[in-house]
Amino acid sequence: MSAYSEKVMDHFQHPRNMGEIENASGVGTVGNAKCGDIMRIFLDIDDDGIIRDVKFKTFGCGAAVATSSMATELVKGKRIEDALKITNAAVMEALDGLPPVKVHCSLLAEEAIHAALWDYAEKKGIKIEGLEKPKSDIHEGEEEEQEDY
Repeated sequence: MSAYSEKVMDHFQHPRNMGEIENASGVGTVGNAKCGDIMRIFLDIDDDGIIRDVKFKTFGCGAAVATSSMATELVKGKRIEDALKITNAAVMEALDGLPPVKVHCSLLAEEAIHAALWDYAEKKGIKIEGLEKPKSDIHEGEEEEQEDY
């Protein structure tokens, strides 16, 4: 019996939106030095602030791939403001949950989207309400989590 839900397994085995967008409106890369996962999100945003297309490249475990895949599904077609509201909790919920030791993967997905939106805002010279400068490593300034191995 797998610790992962069917949805996690499905997104891991058949990831949606994998790849990259050339000349993307925004690209965000975040990593977690502790577990070695690296996630890069590419956004194609139109003049109305709608995310027309989104792709990802993830180097990491199955949960990292699955959360990237689900996160791209959740932001595709959304306005920037709505994409910003997609939290790691929403990603986990959409995947029917993650094992506790893999929760950081959903945080990576949230941060990668924010990093890509930040990059877009920088390129456009605009400020996106509620968007803070992303961390490149999600453990930066966080309490160390307990890992059970």
